[in-house]
Amino acid sequence: MSALFGNYGKRRAQIVKGQGTVVEDAKGKKYLDFTSGIAVVSLGHAHPAIVKAVQQQSEKLWHISNLFEIPGQETVAQKLVADTHFTYAFFCNSGAEANEAAIKLARKHTGKNHIITFEKSFHGRTFGAMSATGQGKVHNGFGPLVDKFTILPFNNVESLEATVDDTVAAIMLEMIQGEGGVNSVTPEFAASLAKACAEKGILLIVDEVQTGIGRTGTRFAYEQTVLKPHIVTLAKGLGSGFPIGGMLGTAELYDTFGPGTHGTTFGGNPLAMSVAETVLDHVFAPDFLHNVQDLSAYFIKQLKANLPTTYTVQGQGLLLGIGCGDTEVASYIKEAEEKGLLLVGAGPNVIRLLPPLTVSKAEIEEAIAILKSILR
Repeated sequence: MSALFGNYGKRRAQIVKGQGTVVEDAKGKKYLDFTSGIAVVSLGHAHPAIVKAVQQQSEKLWHISNLFEIPGQETVAQKLVADTHFTYAFFCNSGAEANEAAIKLARKHTGKNHIITFEKSFHGRTFGAMSATGQGKVHNGFGPLVDKFTILPFNNVESLEATVDDTVAAIMLEMIQGEGGVNSVTPEFAASLAKACAEKGILLIVDEVQTGIGRTGTRFAYEQTVLKPHIVTLAKGLGSGFPIGGMLGTAELYDTFGPGTHGTTFGGNPLAMSVAETVLDHVFAPDFLHNVQDLSAYFIKQLKANLPTTYTVQGQGLLLGIGCGDTEVASYIKEAEEKGLLLVGAGPNVIRLLPPLTVSKAEIEEAIAILKSILR
């Protein structure tokens, strides 16, 4: 009998080691990992540079508390805000924590409580982040949520225009709804968001926990739109498997988060910063991002050429989805695992494809062959 709570629906395979895109279970069976720990292992499993960074830092200092200066935080912050309109960063341990920080910052800075979010969104499972999430299945059974969140239809310009007013502190959204079905912001909706925020003095929070750090082929997914958010939240790929979260903000927000307003015990510790610095040195290199774009174009082309036309291909970069209409994808994901390909869903009817950003074209071809055999 397990001593663990049963809050996860565990897969059958027990993964014990990995290298790059390939992982191996306790029985010695190998799989192509097109989950990346759900968009986390951006540089693949056991990347030599990350292993080296952890080893070297672990021999120096693991934890010192944010009561003291941690030089690595300054280094990583500078790399994240360089050549952007952001000025400051805050580090924590997860995407949910980053989103909690963003919600607190927006409310305190504006003096308002009303925040608009969208249906099918996912922002985390802590109470503030859960309240911002536009999925009832995440809310069920937990009693009253945090007040003053209005959840609107995604990509619906009319409902947004009818709702925004002077009471709104912030609008919070994902550029691509990873958990909600790999739904991308349309150009028309992005323009409407930008106009609403400018006209009403509303802060724009973009949750890039899943889309950030090169996942969509640019440093941040918002860079592919007209949007200039006031706050961006990060996690997942920033640590390539090491727990880290972050929030970036514009200069006007600095005074709102003074000493004692917000904090974290473990956030931004030296181990996490050594990993994040290594990740950014790789992922933010122009050639690396160009390669992600090239891999994405190749992957999309192969998917469209090899899958039945009844399926749709959506998403950007290496955050892609296969829309299966009204068909539930759980059985497809199980069959793919049996054939050596690890996948994850995005809602009941979409297969999410999240290989490491270091995946090869040969590995994409191998995955396509398995997908072709099961998506009949």
